[in-house]
Amino acid sequence: MKARKSGATKRSRHGVTLAAAAMAVSVGTVGLQALSAPGTGASSANAKSHANARLGCAGADGEGYWEVAADGGVFTYGAANFYGSLGGTKLNQPIVGMAPSVDGRGYWLVASDGGVFSFGDAPFEGSAGAIRLHSPIVGMAPTPDGQGYWLVAADGGVFSYGDAAFYGSLGATPINKPIVGIAATKDGRGYWLVASDGGIFAFGDASFYGSLGGTRLNAPIVGIAPARNGNGYVLAASDGGVFTFGASAFYGSAGGVHLNRPVVGVAGTFTGNGYTLAAADGGIFTYGDSSFCGSSGGISLHSPVVGLAFY
Repeated sequence: MKARKSGATKRSRHGVTLAAAAMAVSVGTVGLQALSAPGTGASSANAKSHANARLGCAGADGEGYWEVAADGGVFTYGAANFYGSLGGTKLNQPIVGMAPSVDGRGYWLVASDGGVFSFGDAPFEGSAGAIRLHSPIVGMAPTPDGQGYWLVAADGGVFSYGDAAFYGSLGATPINKPIVGIAATKDGRGYWLVASDGGIFAFGDASFYGSLGGTRLNAPIVGIAPARNGNGYVLAASDGGVFTFGASAFYGSAGGVHLNRPVVGVAGTFTGNGYTLAAADGGIFTYGDSSFCGSSGGISLHSPVVGLAFY
């Protein structure tokens, strides 16, 4: 196990200047394809919402995914292998997200204080664990070659490590609602930030395809997943509502489903024709070509699930 939390940082930045040409603020609802239906918050475990998955959950070409809990516990399903966890480890702050390595043979976990923990072949490139942050870290995204990653804080501050270049941030910029997630572009030369009100902020070569800024939502947005071809993104709300923009197609949502616990994350698929939602109790909802490979929805967890990554 390589569980490392560094006090030193590598190329850590909390930028305060916005590049006007690289940023698009949430100003409309262009591309809106699904409105979140009322719900009490999240997930019936073992929910399978489609029957046309092209791949199974086992074998060399199988699908799979990981879930991570706030205490660092990692749950693996299908072809996603277990490379270690922080379960039973005393943490300074809770885990808030995870990201897979480029070949799926490892993963990173990130805590709200910016501590980064690497497992398997996921390289450790630094962390914000020793920095006094203005706002807690809420998510991370890896670079396409897996040799770096970005961390994003609730105030929109962006921290880059390894070969992840810094393209701008919202640090010190007033925003209506806190940032809840980050997604990288296909070539890694830009990224999107999403706020809990669905506002989208684009940096680098990330194009703006629309947002939910100004739209009245039944529940806050909790995550973002980029389209496979990089020309769009999917947003997920805590009630299971799904919103698609650009090239991202809508395959369904849990917005009208009575959920046991709120949805906490969304991930795409390799072919780009589907997406997966994860709930705080570990329940999994699959749509399009996303295969259901199991869930922890029926297990009594020590801590709630906070993130999802796919392989």
